[in-house]
Amino acid sequence: MRIRELALAEVCDINPRLPRNHGLADDDVVSFVPMSAVDAVSGRIVQRLTRPYGEVRRGYTVFRDRDVLFAKITPCMENGKAACVAEMVGGWGFGSTEFHVLRARELVLPEWLYFFVRRESFRRQAVMSFTGTAGQKRVPTDYMAAIRIPVPPLDDQRKRVAAMTCAERLAGLRRESIAKGDELVRALHTEMFGDAAANPRKWPIRTLGEVLDFEGGRSPRCEERPRRAGEWGVLRLSALAGSNYDESDHKTLPARETPDPRHEVHAGDLLISRKNTLELVGTPAYVWKTGGRMLMPDLIFRLRPREDAGLHPLYLWGLLASATMRDRMRLLASGTAASMLNISQARLRGLSIMVPPLERQQRFAQHVSALHSISRQHAAGLAAARKLIVALAGRTYDPNRFI
Repeated sequence: MRIRELALAEVCDINPRLPRNHGLADDDVVSFVPMSAVDAVSGRIVQRLTRPYGEVRRGYTVFRDRDVLFAKITPCMENGKAACVAEMVGGWGFGSTEFHVLRARELVLPEWLYFFVRRESFRRQAVMSFTGTAGQKRVPTDYMAAIRIPVPPLDDQRKRVAAMTCAERLAGLRRESIAKGDELVRALHTEMFGDAAANPRKWPIRTLGEVLDFEGGRSPRCEERPRRAGEWGVLRLSALAGSNYDESDHKTLPARETPDPRHEVHAGDLLISRKNTLELVGTPAYVWKTGGRMLMPDLIFRLRPREDAGLHPLYLWGLLASATMRDRMRLLASGTAASMLNISQARLRGLSIMVPPLERQQRFAQHVSALHSISRQHAAGLAAARKLIVALAGRTYDPNRFI
């Protein structure tokens, strides 16, 4: 049975306005959701803020419970920032103007819209619609309104939404297990070396420029698709999200471009993003292994300890991933949220770090390696869950495959 397809604007209101009879007074408390409050991985609003209505009545996007938020600006859109709105104070929320708001009508469930725009294939297609200049490219409203969406009966939608929700929960459990391992690494680092700001053990202090060599990549024009056998990929910035290297998050180098082997990522590399959103700028990631030919873009640095520096890459990774150093990284960044924050190489070279005895760093690395072997098992489970989500989404929104 073939299911009808309708334009998105036929099944939902796109960016609806606050009704005139909203009943809100200036001192009424409402929910406030900045872009940073939406987690791109889980698809949830993870930070719930409040503001008086009088402070947000102008210059912000308005939404309510059961609406769907979809980030329209780069790189948030590509990273998958979208969420179903729930538990807004008084039912209303206000937030970033870089959200598209989708309000389901009677033909579709809000969750049906949410899973539709969360698909990686949808986001890859939406990139082609971008308007604007570099760093401020957005998915236009007209594109969202015209995109076609399959519309099966509501009972079918509920069944398929339930299956995709279960798959996302499974992936979430795997991510939580991996996150617990990351917490153990950070706790172990603090226990063995002390807080990076206080340096209670009075370890020697060096700047990154004194102990590291910096290597940058290059960002050629790429194709927005997974690479095939024998092709080279180019990392996205989000491949370092959470301080864990994920090379599946990449673009593909077209055949007309010649790869530069100097920018190839290798096992044992320590990478750091120099340009990104506030929560991701300065994110480090250690490369445990690679699964193909992958290149660094120019927005990522490779940090290589010099032979006489007495630095183990895993110690440095743990240090740079600590809360103290992440805060210091953000302070080094310049720019605006719209243009993405940037850490210059000069500022990064001037960042001071503590350098404990190498033997102690090596013991830390051994513990981290043992923890990593456990995390690999959870990562394999997460990869399987992700494949399941992609497969379910592919079947769910294929109008020719409804049975």
